[in-house]
Amino acid sequence: MTPPQNTYARPHHSHGASQDGEEGYYRLPLPNRRNNELFAIAEQLLGGSRIHVVCEDKKSRMARIPGKMKRKARVRAGDLLIIKPWDIQNEKADIVFRYSRTQASSLSRRKMLPEEINVF
Repeated sequence: MTPPQNTYARPHHSHGASQDGEEGYYRLPLPNRRNNELFAIAEQLLGGSRIHVVCEDKKSRMARIPGKMKRKARVRAGDLLIIKPWDIQNEKADIVFRYSRTQASSLSRRKMLPEEINVF
């Protein structure tokens, strides 16, 4: 009979390093088309947690920065965003996610941005 294997003696792997050696490749959230989400570019800050955006469907909308995002991410003019237009008023929207400059250029290199807003 073989002795039971010690389950606590497994080698420890750090969570920071990737196991397969692919550095720099990470998952980025994309707009959920079923939830009516779109890519947009921040155009002008209006104050009062409001921002003017240009969407991938070539419409200009006033977007609102929600409270939980206002505390975490600072939205500036020229940022790539994911927005969700309102059902009642289509010229207004909520901001869902903000990409950093590095993430936006990564999406641009991988040809995942529409040509209307690909300025990266």
